[in-house]
Amino acid sequence: MERVDAQDRVLGVVGRGEAVREGWLHRIGVVVCRDGQGRFLVHRRAEQLSRFPGLYELGVGGAAGVGESYEQAAAREVREELGTMVAVCLRFTFLNRAGLSPHWLGVCDAVLPEIVAPDPGEVAWHGWLTESELRRSLRHWTFTPDSQEIFVRYLARPSC
Repeated sequence: MERVDAQDRVLGVVGRGEAVREGWLHRIGVVVCRDGQGRFLVHRRAEQLSRFPGLYELGVGGAAGVGESYEQAAAREVREELGTMVAVCLRFTFLNRAGLSPHWLGVCDAVLPEIVAPDPGEVAWHGWLTESELRRSLRHWTFTPDSQEIFVRYLARPSC
């Protein structure tokens, strides 16, 4: 992965474990997936995952590889985690300090078919929630540290 600075400029190549351990900024791409009715895809992370096992999550995503854009990383993660290829559009980026270590988070949009084939090694459960159902769930379920901020920022930004 690429280590970046506070302006999201590449400083060099580092390992993910090293970046997290040292608190170095790096890039993560996520997709907020919606269906044709505008519902949000929410999933619960598999219990065997090393990061946030069993927690609910709004975005599907992961670390950007060397030379990979936020959009490329996000689309790759949707393919790996949900088993579907989708066009994504970068909606916004922000410096995210929630979670295991600080990182730049590129939040993308995608419209998915209602049927997805999640990888059980990544996704324990998934469902489509309306905006009001998601608001309630964010208050009552245990989500990953960045899900609330992604949701708030997502609603405040114009779509792609």
